Amino acid sequence: MFKSSVFIISILLLAACGSRQAGNTVYNIQAGDILFQDLDCGAPCDAIEKVTEGVNGHDFSHCGIVAEVDGQLKVVEAYGKVQAVSIDSFLARSKDGEGHPKVLIGRLKGDKKLALKSAELSEKYIGKAYDNAFTMGDDSYYCSELVYECFKEANGDSIVFPLNEMTFTDPETGELMPFWINYYKELGIAVPEGEPGINPGAISRNERLEIREVTKN
Repeated sequence: MFKSSVFIISILLLAACGSRQAGNTVYNIQAGDILFQDLDCGAPCDAIEKVTEGVNGHDFSHCGIVAEVDGQLKVVEAYGKVQAVSIDSFLARSKDGEGHPKVLIGRLKGDKKLALKSAELSEKYIGKAYDNAFTMGDDSYYCSELVYECFKEANGDSIVFPLNEMTFTDPETGELMPFWINYYKELGIAVPEGEPGINPGAISRNERLEIREVTKN
């Protein structure tokens, strides 16, 4: 039977939180990096990826900032709520057919100080609610909104990653996707077609980022 898609997206986004990958593997990941993820969460992620475009044709439905939290490198992300998780947990969520994490690294070119400050600022958002409506300017956050706000604040309130007009329209039909119609109906608000917003794919395509594959050191 059909269940609330708002409930489903919340459950799916929380489902992998407890997974852990054994060991203390060190990767080529630094504080201030943005991790872009093709998160396999079913219909919600498929709907996000269908209306957004990532760098070099990649599909991304999630992202987070690498920061030092309690003396360890972790990923600060809006995932169910804003939280800090281990890098191993983040990478273990979705893998390709060869067992490689479906994650790419975005590293700010030539401004490590800004990247590190953004990472430091991300910690103050831990515990904030997830923004189910994908709207800007309130006290809840979706994944790319969190990245946007941290880098903007670190840059003296000057935008680093520009906002775009959000679209929830199927590129094949030119009509609003049924998933998003049902999703926003259950939230009790109109589909925010054309409203300002941001997504992981758009950030990944920004020319200020150098894109790298995740490798072990």
